[in-house]
Amino acid sequence: MDVPSPGGHVRVTIRGELDLSAVPALERALRKAVARATRGVDLDLSGTAFCDCAGLNALLAARRHALERGRTFTIRSAGPAVRRLLTATGTWPLFTPGEHALNHDEQALRNEVVQLRRAMQTRPAIDQARGILMATFALSPEDAWDVLVRISQNTNTKLHVLAGRLVGTAQDGGLPEGLRQQVTAVLATLPASSDAEEPSPGAGAAP
Repeated sequence: MDVPSPGGHVRVTIRGELDLSAVPALERALRKAVARATRGVDLDLSGTAFCDCAGLNALLAARRHALERGRTFTIRSAGPAVRRLLTATGTWPLFTPGEHALNHDEQALRNEVVQLRRAMQTRPAIDQARGILMATFALSPEDAWDVLVRISQNTNTKLHVLAGRLVGTAQDGGLPEGLRQQVTAVLATLPASSDAEEPSPGAGAAP
């Protein structure tokens, strides 16, 4: 921790790993820095090799503590691990006032996080829909996936929306005739080694 600058800022350099075991010492150091500063606290996290949610929560609490006392709380530099965590959690702008644009890597990471969250939310319905197709039409997992994807493309319907409809109709008493016809049409386009005959109504999966 540096002495206050002529401008009233205290610079705190943090090296090593910020995890649950480091939180008590981190909290004490940051509160001391806020007390010594007259304008704000500047953090140098370029040497921080790891930061988990406990470390992030400590930083957020210190920022709130500083703002309540009229001080700024700014990250001036950060290593990849810290930048990745703060970008993924959407907290990076809180510590970097004046930075309005993300660089290409940070934007790509944020997009990836959004996609992963969406996938986690929609995956259960898609897996259930695949299971229904496998049981109803005696399909392999791969063919059931191909059927879902192709019907999604043919009907211009998002995959998770189609899966949700399929699960809903199956729970209401079986697949409607229109959907059965769509599945049959797609099955006819699959390679001969993957074709499966549609069982008669009410029949289950092939043994």
